[in-house]
Amino acid sequence: MAGWLCRKSEPGTPFLLGINGAQGTGKSTLAAYLALALGESGRRNAAVLSIDDFYLTQVERRRLSQTVHPLLATRGVPGTHDVPMLRESLARLRELGPGEPYQLPRFDKAIDDRADESSWPTVSGPVDLIILEGWCVGSVAEPEEGLDEPVNELEADEDADGRWRRYVNERLRTDYADVFAGLDALVFLQAPGFEAILRWRIEQEQKLAASAGADAAGVMNEKQVGAFIQYFERISRHNLGAVRSNADIVLELDEYHDCVASHYRE
Repeated sequence: MAGWLCRKSEPGTPFLLGINGAQGTGKSTLAAYLALALGESGRRNAAVLSIDDFYLTQVERRRLSQTVHPLLATRGVPGTHDVPMLRESLARLRELGPGEPYQLPRFDKAIDDRADESSWPTVSGPVDLIILEGWCVGSVAEPEEGLDEPVNELEADEDADGRWRRYVNERLRTDYADVFAGLDALVFLQAPGFEAILRWRIEQEQKLAASAGADAAGVMNEKQVGAFIQYFERISRHNLGAVRSNADIVLELDEYHDCVASHYRE
């Protein structure tokens, strides 16, 4: 993949790579490895962004939950990110001159709020490769008629009139589509099914709890994780067809995170 990226891009010209995959598929690991492999070889200077680091603050999401829909208090779906902040970060990374520093935003999931700026990592320009990873990166909106029927208990019980899922879909069709249109290439990590996604997401949360220690107020237990992934189910299921067909690279994963097949668009 590193070789493919070098063939598709030019040093000194920022290349924006998107990585999409459901929870726990390994997006962050892949992004970090690509940045390391290309950086240590001297072929590209990469900056890694996660769409998760652009979540709205707790206060901002609480305001949305009061003015639009209560479910928007929970981070995750399109509409709960600070899209203008994401646009600004991408623009700044593209413009960085030699030795010019830029702090990369970070969100602390253990406290469910934006991390203090003193903890944000710094990257120095110029940046040849910008990697934007996230579960909805490159996702596309559903046709309106597909929103009529709920896909799980969350939608049936807490979004009976479809107002929440229509708001999310509209944000994906407009604000997010404008950002994703700027991707130069898209990678899709395809999970084998939702049972694996749930198990991997529980494993993520256990690792988060272990690293956060006493400050892990925002960490979820298994039951909470099961409820939480219902927020993502509709778009994740749609991604299996829509994102896979649009992706430049598709990595098919098995139950153990092994890549059992890879497909490259040349």
